[in-house]
Amino acid sequence: MAIANVKVEGLQKSFWDESRGEVRAVDGIDFDCQPGEVFGLLGANGAGKTTTLRMLATILKPTGGSASLNGYDVLADPEAVRRSLGFYSASTALYPRLTGRETLEFFARINGYPANQVAQRVEELIDRFGIREYAGARVGKLSSGMKQKISIARTIVHDPPILIFDEPTVGLDVMAALEMQNVVHELRDEGKVIIFSTHIMSEAEKLCDRIGIIHQGRILALGTLEEHRQATGKHYLEDVFVHEVMQAEDQSAKAMASPGEPRTSPVSYTHLRAHE
Repeated sequence: MAIANVKVEGLQKSFWDESRGEVRAVDGIDFDCQPGEVFGLLGANGAGKTTTLRMLATILKPTGGSASLNGYDVLADPEAVRRSLGFYSASTALYPRLTGRETLEFFARINGYPANQVAQRVEELIDRFGIREYAGARVGKLSSGMKQKISIARTIVHDPPILIFDEPTVGLDVMAALEMQNVVHELRDEGKVIIFSTHIMSEAEKLCDRIGIIHQGRILALGTLEEHRQATGKHYLEDVFVHEVMQAEDQSAKAMASPGEPRTSPVSYTHLRAHE
């Protein structure tokens, strides 16, 4: 039986740019995520977060390494990966001419939810997210907050074991962002495997069981918030993040000055603790 987890080993993605040549957007990263866990991928814009998540969602093909979701390889069995996955981002589009109910029914069916259970599942989510009053209205006529609720419901309508949230609170007001965080907590309590990408430090502190700090396509350090604090001597995640990035920049500058020196491997605090 497939195991509902995410396993990433040496994942890479390179692009060709006419002015810069080969660009390594993701440069050999490793991490895993287990049921009932929120794994945070924390980095600035351009760090490689979205490229990583698009590879996991089979939107982009890796140029190296491997990744499996729910036991299915992203290259060998992309359709099974997509059936196992719910993907949400702030830029996720909805079909404006469909109603909220039609949207949920459509995404349940195309993701293989049992046909005889679709109607019941859709009504459950309409009640869960408080959208019954607007369920018959076309999505294009709804407020941004109501669209967000339908987008989240659309993401989980087929009850996938794995969920990816790519900067889901970008552009949301405070109340809508808090509601999004509550949804993530509920899904974690249901035993879902959750990857949560953000550059908002307070979100990562509140939501994530473990955090991987990504910079220039590489994971610099990975561990719980407390492990990050102990390793860096910094309390706030913002300060932890700056510390790790500055160290990486210093190492990069030294590597350019001494090109023969090997690169420093990323730090896994859990790994180090296990060998103390």
